[in-house]
Amino acid sequence: MRRLALAGVLLLGACSAGPAPSEVVPRGGPAPEPANASTVTAAPSSSAAPAPSCDATASLRPGVLPPAGQMPAGSTMERILQRGRVIAGVDQNSYLMGFRNSFTGEIEGFDVDVARQIAKALFGDEKKVQFKVVTSAERIPMLKSGAVDVVVRTMTITCDRLKEVDFSQVYYQAGQRVLVRRNSGIGGVEGLADRKVCVAAGSTSLGNVVTRAKTTVSVPNWTDCLVMLQQGQTDAISTDDTILAGLAAQDPYTEVVGSRFTDESYGVGIPKGQEDLVRFVNGVLERMRADGTWRGIYDRWLSRLGPAPTPPVGRYRD
Repeated sequence: MRRLALAGVLLLGACSAGPAPSEVVPRGGPAPEPANASTVTAAPSSSAAPAPSCDATASLRPGVLPPAGQMPAGSTMERILQRGRVIAGVDQNSYLMGFRNSFTGEIEGFDVDVARQIAKALFGDEKKVQFKVVTSAERIPMLKSGAVDVVVRTMTITCDRLKEVDFSQVYYQAGQRVLVRRNSGIGGVEGLADRKVCVAAGSTSLGNVVTRAKTTVSVPNWTDCLVMLQQGQTDAISTDDTILAGLAAQDPYTEVVGSRFTDESYGVGIPKGQEDLVRFVNGVLERMRADGTWRGIYDRWLSRLGPAPTPPVGRYRD
């Protein structure tokens, strides 16, 4: 009877969903690349025209923040208030910035806490936020479609992106560096000329590195790059130091090398034409700097990068 029961278990296992024999990687064979990985030979562009020139990090001056729960009639903020939650596009694959806690299932990180402060200013309750997970490439489409109210996802403000969406003032100043396996012999971006580097599709990091490396491969998420590095499918990962710090924290056999070779000014992405929401978010960021909230969020998530820097000073064009 016991043998019969065991046979039944084995049969159930054999009938359960799983990879077909042809999909199983043979022992010692090459590891599969992440889904949607592709080789990139030129920097992507949203149009055939050259990128416009502008004062990208100059935003709209905030007014006095209204009391939580009392938004101006007819405003974008009132519409969000009536819905009962703010919808924020965030990451779930960038440890420290936006990631899913494997123990609690909650999304956490520096960017996530910034989104919670926006919810707190709107509702008086930082929990009244619905998080939508978006990849780097999905950030602008999600804003343009109205699927999210804001995107807080290591999104660098650029003149090219400002043609399609609006941005808050700068809330964090990052810079691009390089992550490699320890003892790789690569000391920074200058060492990528004869190497293969991994980046996430839709990121400014892609355009910054594609002409500096022998081969550039793009993937949907930064954790895909880490897997490729661990499997020996790429020699390096290059992106913002905030993201690289999170990847390095997950693998002690990697290290961040070289100095910053770009300036990456993060802003909160906001749908085009919603100037009232831009000014509101800027007011939230100003308050975060003034009352020490920004410093507290930095100390919670990014202290491994060093002592908290002075928060970026708001710059306005009006």
